[in-house]
Amino acid sequence: MVYVIIVLCCGLILVKATYVMTIEGKEWRDAARNPLPIAIAPNRGDIWASDGRILATSVPYYELRFDGITVNKKVFQENIDSLAYCLSSFFRDRSKQYYKEKLTRARNGSHPNRYLLINKRRVNHNELKRIRSFPIFRLGRNKGGFQVVIYDERILPHKNLATRTIGSLNESVTGLKEGYVGLEAAFEKQLKGENGEGVKQMMSGTWMVLTEKEPIDGHDVVTTIDVDYQDIVQHALKKQLEKSEATHGSAILMEVATGDILAIANMANSKGGYVEKQNFAIGDAVEPGSVIKAATMIALLEDGHVRPYDTIDLGSAGKYEFYGKYLHESDGKGVGRVTVSRIMEKSHNGIAKLVDKYYKKDPEKFINRWYSMGLDKKIDICLPGEAKPYIKYPSDKTWSGITLPWMSVGYELEMTSLQILAFYNAIANAGQRMRPRLVKEICNRGEVIESFDTEEVGSRLCSNKTLKELQKMLEGVVENGTAKNIYTPKYRIAGKTGTAQISGAMGYGGGRYRASFVGYFPADKPLYSCIVVIDNPRNGYYATTVAAPVFKEIADKVYSMAYVQYGKPDYESEKSLPISKNGLKEDFQTIFDDLDMDLDGVRDTKGADWVITASNEAENVVVKPRRINFSTVPNVNGMGLRDAIYVLENSGLRVGVIGSGMVRQQSVRAGSEVAHGSYVQIVLR
Repeated sequence: MVYVIIVLCCGLILVKATYVMTIEGKEWRDAARNPLPIAIAPNRGDIWASDGRILATSVPYYELRFDGITVNKKVFQENIDSLAYCLSSFFRDRSKQYYKEKLTRARNGSHPNRYLLINKRRVNHNELKRIRSFPIFRLGRNKGGFQVVIYDERILPHKNLATRTIGSLNESVTGLKEGYVGLEAAFEKQLKGENGEGVKQMMSGTWMVLTEKEPIDGHDVVTTIDVDYQDIVQHALKKQLEKSEATHGSAILMEVATGDILAIANMANSKGGYVEKQNFAIGDAVEPGSVIKAATMIALLEDGHVRPYDTIDLGSAGKYEFYGKYLHESDGKGVGRVTVSRIMEKSHNGIAKLVDKYYKKDPEKFINRWYSMGLDKKIDICLPGEAKPYIKYPSDKTWSGITLPWMSVGYELEMTSLQILAFYNAIANAGQRMRPRLVKEICNRGEVIESFDTEEVGSRLCSNKTLKELQKMLEGVVENGTAKNIYTPKYRIAGKTGTAQISGAMGYGGGRYRASFVGYFPADKPLYSCIVVIDNPRNGYYATTVAAPVFKEIADKVYSMAYVQYGKPDYESEKSLPISKNGLKEDFQTIFDDLDMDLDGVRDTKGADWVITASNEAENVVVKPRRINFSTVPNVNGMGLRDAIYVLENSGLRVGVIGSGMVRQQSVRAGSEVAHGSYVQIVLR
């Protein structure tokens, strides 16, 4: 009987071998001769801030799989309890019993799962090293059934800062990731690199990937964005959007001399919160309102029609008739006789009377003056989606008798926030327009592959005399005009308010407004220009109270930081306290010594490395000791992001971050005793 059984088994083996060789033979031979060609993805390049900090990078994350059939039965039975305990302790989402039953079913069930997903959460490299030491898994792939699938995940280390400008990735038709919007899309060719070539071939029952041509990694993109300034701009904008309950808004900070965009924020209300989802500053061309009056005034001054101290009688009606249509002053009150400078400072719509008087018979001259200043041209910034400005010409079909006066105060034309800022930046830059720059270089491992230099665009806006007169008027707007609420003796600001009605299905009567403020600082030696636009605010709508305070908050903080970089100003009154967060005492001492400013309470912090900050009646910054116990969960409230991460990670904790600014909340109570490697989330505002 034994003999017969052995003979039958041998016979079955021969039959199976013959079947494989004849019936399936061609398929397997073709597979061996013709392995599947595959593309091997390169590492995508990083996007950097101007100081080398990473704005976007690709990090490998690992998906964990299990093939229980490869594990020896005895080994599995002896170690499954320990493995289940380790997985439960690591992921902290399910019980030990859950993992034991899940792995056992995958190995011993009626339909074994040789590719079981252990947990939906992907792990980083350090976590993977720890998991590889778990029972059973430490035996490796062939004996322990532990399989790892690698995925590249694009992360933004600074979370929500400039996310729409940085951009995002989408899956392409080839299954690989490609840039979808923002810089990721604009520089897709440089960032993506070149695919490698390889083949996927079955060897010893396992699919193996053999590389034939190594991939070439993508280049890095170096931007002009300053992370600290971006944080300031975005925080100030978001705070005002929440306060005014606006639908959306944008703000841009630019360096006057170079045209470098140091910060750009675009935020819209989404499910009760404000997030970056659309680049309004670049892609949204709208009627700018009164901020365009600076261009109107240049035309009037340059053509010699008015001088700053000329007086004009604007009447007592508070409204002006043009061909049966009325243009009203914002407060509805009469103006009377005022100087040309005062018209600009108080943003009187009576400026339209001057334009109608001097250009009604020759509107081409006025429009050509605007065209010569480049107001009709796109910026041609590197980001996709820039809207073209719309400046009518008298030959257009839509031109009418009221077009010229309406255009002079910011209606019947369209411009983006960035295009308006570029114009005001030229006013600050001695009349010379600079092309706004967002990317400085393309690099590969520190070597510059391509540079994008600063670029002057066109000729100067106007004569030096006209420019000086206009600059004085813009300073007057802040000193005693519509923006005097943001006046400060510490440094001088020049700019212009704009409150425009938004046209809708019902025309301009829908009660929707756009508030904006654009200007530069310090006015006598301009370093920065900035524009703030708030759309459809519900709690007040005048630019004076909605947009201008955002500009002031940005200017105060940026100027105090620039104080260190550019040294002491020419006038003593410009000394202002720098922004301070709780943190390392040594950092505070360095900054305040450099500023030659008082830092009170240092003696009381002897022996303390970390401090908290406050202010006293003399408006000096006072430091008090903060004791950090690294054996328990530290208290990081009030710290900046860098210090908070340093303290928490040195306590053996994994850190997740939401928001920007100062730490306002931490998910694990300070002083708690938790296991090494526990997760804590901090919220910054």
